[in-house]
Parts: sequence; structure tokens; C-alpha cells
Amino acid sequence: MTRNTTPTITVAFLALASVASFASAQGKPIGPDQKTWDAVTRKAAEFLQSSQDKAGGWSTDKSPGVTGIALTGLLKSGQTTPQDPVGKKALKYIESLVNPEKKHIAGKDPRVQLQNYVTSINVMALIEAKQDAKYKAVIGDAVTFLKKLQWDEEDGKDQKSDFFGGAGYDSKSRPDLSNTQVFLDALKAAGVGADDPALKKALVFVSRCQNLKGEHNDRPWAKLINDGSFIYTAATGGVTKVTDKPLDNGALPGYGSMTYAGIKSMIYCGVSKDDPRIKKAYEWIQANYSVDANAGMPDTRSKWGLYYYYNTMAKSLDALGIDYVVDSKGVKHDWRKDITQALAKRQRPDGSFTNSAANWMEADPNLVTGYALMALSYCRPK
Repeated sequence: MTRNTTPTITVAFLALASVASFASAQGKPIGPDQKTWDAVTRKAAEFLQSSQDKAGGWSTDKSPGVTGIALTGLLKSGQTTPQDPVGKKALKYIESLVNPEKKHIAGKDPRVQLQNYVTSINVMALIEAKQDAKYKAVIGDAVTFLKKLQWDEEDGKDQKSDFFGGAGYDSKSRPDLSNTQVFLDALKAAGVGADDPALKKALVFVSRCQNLKGEHNDRPWAKLINDGSFIYTAATGGVTKVTDKPLDNGALPGYGSMTYAGIKSMIYCGVSKDDPRIKKAYEWIQANYSVDANAGMPDTRSKWGLYYYYNTMAKSLDALGIDYVVDSKGVKHDWRKDITQALAKRQRPDGSFTNSAANWMEADPNLVTGYALMALSYCRPK
């Protein structure tokens, strides 16, 4: 880290606080226009209401996890309730995925690679339903199940291993930051605190996914870019989705969705917002702020995971507690307004969203519309 980085970021955060205080004092609204937010969310919800299948799920032929994303988006954005027909049917479908023997929420005999992600998503949906008496035991079992998927000493991986603390698609899959962040989302929603061993272990893995050489990351590639961005995984020597292989010098460029995931995950794991890791990552965000592309990706991949990016971006900036991002050129961005407007212009006439870049299932309108509603839930006008 350069000598002037910390003062720069500290000043940026102070400036943001001053701007927010001034806006509040003047009664200036923060976020999108209420009518715009209402219209986009309502149309998205109407689409999901129309595309729900008879069993209560969405795209169940593709993955049992799409329903959890769609329902979480609907509940968090206030577009349905557990008592509404749509919410009631969706919850019934998720209940059918509860495996009382294995303790996960991924179905009777799911493909192994679906267990972590699907269980984590469905935990969040059940928690968002706010029916503690009904789902407390199921959620508790699922949290116990998820913790067993985390790579640690029981799997022969000590803290020297680049697998340690991470979570993959299942207990046998290489861990990655995408699976680890949703694992942490579920644990955080379930009330698991930063002092829990699972979160302490996860922080080791998350820190090693950052392009930042220091006491928390001794991976050889970390010093080559050293810009605070995050890559897909530190395991197996490091992998990014920006390129298919490391650059000629071994560097691994980071990108937006994983950098936002890294910031959010560190906060959940108890890292202070004044910590150099978060400050350096935020500096990268300032230099790469965008709602038009998955920041940091080359043009040919700029739309990969775009809606996953919107959700992770919104959730991360909400966790940071900031109302504006002041970019590296000094331009102030109302991120709630920006994300809402970006979604509004991409919404199709039937209220759905889809991604022309079909990577990571984003050609599926049910999945993508669920992501959009999850993002919008953090973008409400203030």
C-alpha cells in the first residue's frame, strides 16, 4: 500500500459522512425516485407471480436454488408476504427441499455440487419469511450442515492450505469466494456472530482472495497487482474470471462482483471498516465504479454475472453504511439511484430481466429477476 492510500480513503469516508449529514440536514432525498423504484419492483414482482409453477417454485427443472433467490427478492422488496398465495406456495416448495436426514435444504437426492449454494439461499428465504417458530429448527440444522462443508483441519487442511476456511459447492469441491460469500450470507442472516469459529476460518480464506500482499495474504500473486481487488479463489494457486489463466507474470486481476463480495464478507467476519484490507478494496471500487458492467472485466466479459454483480454491489455498499461513492475523479455517485436506473433501463416489457451473456445461468429470467429484486431491496429511497 502506498503511503498516501490510508489518508486518501479516510478523507473519502469522512467526506461521505459529511455529505450524508448535509443531505439529511437539508432534507435532500437519497436514492431513486420513489415512483421509479415502485414501478420497477412492482413489474418485476408481477413477472415472477406469472412465472411461478404449480408446485410453487421457479425454474425448478434447472436448479432448486432459483426459487430461494426469487422468494428472497420478493420478500425483501416487500412485494409478497408469507401469507400471500405466491409466498405461501414458494415456502411450501422450499419446505419440500428440507432433507431431515442430511439436514440441508437442497432436496431428497440433490446433485452434490448444489448443496452449499442451494441450502444457503434457502436459509435466507426462510429467515426472510420471519416465521421463527416454524423454521427455527430447520434453519439451525441447515447452519450446522453448512459449517461441515467448510474446509478445515477435519478435511486435512490446516491454515497453511489455500483451501482453509473456504466453502465450495459441496464438501469435496474446491472453495471459492462466490460460494464462501453466500455461505457467510446465510450464517449472518441466521445470527451467527463474527466470533464464531466458522467466520474466523472464513476470514482467512477471504483475505487470501485479495490482491493485497501483507500479513493476511502471503500468496505469491498478491503482490503483483496489489490493488485491493478480489479474485474468484485463492485455492489451487489462485483463479480469476477476468482471464482464463494468470497473466504472463503470474498476476491475477480482480473484478467487481468478487471485490464487493470480499468487502461484505470481511465486514460480516468482524473486520473494521478502517482496516487496510477494506480501505484498499474500497479504493479499487472508487477507481472502477460502474453500473454498466461487472467492473474490472474485459469488454468481452463485461456483462458476465451482471445481475449477481448488482445484488452483491448493493448489499456490500449497504454493509459499508455509505450513501454515496465518490470515485477516483471526485464524482459523487448515489449508488442506490444508479443501480435502480440501470435496472429500469434493462427491464423488459413483461417486467422480467435477462442477461444476453448467458454465463452462470443469467439467461434465465426467473433467476435474474430474483437477483434484481434482491438488489432493489437495498436501493429503497431514503
